[in-house]
Amino acid sequence: MSSLALASRAETACLSTAVVEAWSDDVLLERQRLIAAERRRLDADAAVVAGEIGRRSSRDRGYSGLAVQQGARSPAELIQRLTGGTAREARSLISVGELMATQAAVDPISLGTSQERPWLIPVSKAIAEGRLGIAAADAIRAGLGEPSPTVASSGLVDAAVRLIEDAERMGADRLAARARDERSALDSAGVAEREAERRSRRFLKLIPQWDGMTRVIGLLDPESAALVTDAFDRVSAPRRHGPRFVDEAERARDARIVADPRTTDQLIHDAFVEMISVATRTDDGTIFGSRVPAVRVHVRGESLARREGSGRIEGQGDPISISTVERAACEGGFVPIGFDSDGQVVNVGRSQRLFTYRQRIGLAARDGGCRFPDCDRPPSWTEAHHIDEWQRDNGRTDIAEGVLLCLFHHRLVHNDGWRITRRAAEYFAVPPPRPGVVAEPIPMPARMRL
Repeated sequence: MSSLALASRAETACLSTAVVEAWSDDVLLERQRLIAAERRRLDADAAVVAGEIGRRSSRDRGYSGLAVQQGARSPAELIQRLTGGTAREARSLISVGELMATQAAVDPISLGTSQERPWLIPVSKAIAEGRLGIAAADAIRAGLGEPSPTVASSGLVDAAVRLIEDAERMGADRLAARARDERSALDSAGVAEREAERRSRRFLKLIPQWDGMTRVIGLLDPESAALVTDAFDRVSAPRRHGPRFVDEAERARDARIVADPRTTDQLIHDAFVEMISVATRTDDGTIFGSRVPAVRVHVRGESLARREGSGRIEGQGDPISISTVERAACEGGFVPIGFDSDGQVVNVGRSQRLFTYRQRIGLAARDGGCRFPDCDRPPSWTEAHHIDEWQRDNGRTDIAEGVLLCLFHHRLVHNDGWRITRRAAEYFAVPPPRPGVVAEPIPMPARMRL
């Protein structure tokens, strides 16, 4: 395509919503097909260009490589910068572009021995002819894999031809699954090897973001994904009209989840965090070692005493509220650290208030789990909450002055103005004050009576 044609296309005005709304259904669908076909042709051009950028940025060129000269660490990073797409899309463009550069447009039956990957000749032809998009081509390439002692190139060629025909009726994700099925059908003896290869690519990363949040990315091998998916499905099933239970307790749980103000994704997020929290409290040292993972909070003594200002979570950039500081101190205690005028540490004291292991056993036996009204979390999912705050109310670390609360309700009590009161052996949750509303204490019966 000439530079003039590219320029004229760039100057063409985009379709307006008003124009599209006037189209009939048939016209609308046909236009979408035409746009998809045009996009496939453009994708083919983009792949060829990306492949050449990759070639000119090869490692053996060192600092004279094109990507490095443009200040990019890799050709994928350079292409991502130029296109505004994702890193995955950039890598796919390069991969498909390299494929097209190394394949000769010959009939698939005439497999020349000089071809680098002859089983993908049909794929490169389909791209060049505008019949196959980049994502679909990469799905076929990755799903089919390479020849092995048990799978010949000719078998992969036939599979590629079938997959190209399927590509017209399905998206890239389904096509990738079909390509893996084709490979498994051709190479049942290699299933164990491919399974091990997938497991070798598993990973999980936490990436701090500029907005103070942390992004979680990773890859799960199929077996791990099945376990994690089932766990999350059980958390969110009532939201997705999962199986209906006859058991009264299950129906009550489903109703609570459906009525929960959190979104389904937030429910899954909180379940993930709670699973980690449970694991840290129940591990015998096999996974986490002798030191249980903990959240360390830094705060000035005067800020805590006046309940003003903010604190900091160790290792995190953004400040947290005094309410969150108090909640962290409520569960884990705190260690006062003195500083001199130069900011140097002068002493480190011992933990001042902390429910002991034996006390937590007593709380679990007495409360039976989270005592917040209608909560079903077991003792292993709870934290010990001081009715009278250690710092604010000069509270004591006595079993009578503590109750078990799950992480969600512990946060609710500290951050939303709830209070817990006691009358002899009975406990009550007092809602936060609201204008014109009298806060009536709500009974918090123990879930297990001796």
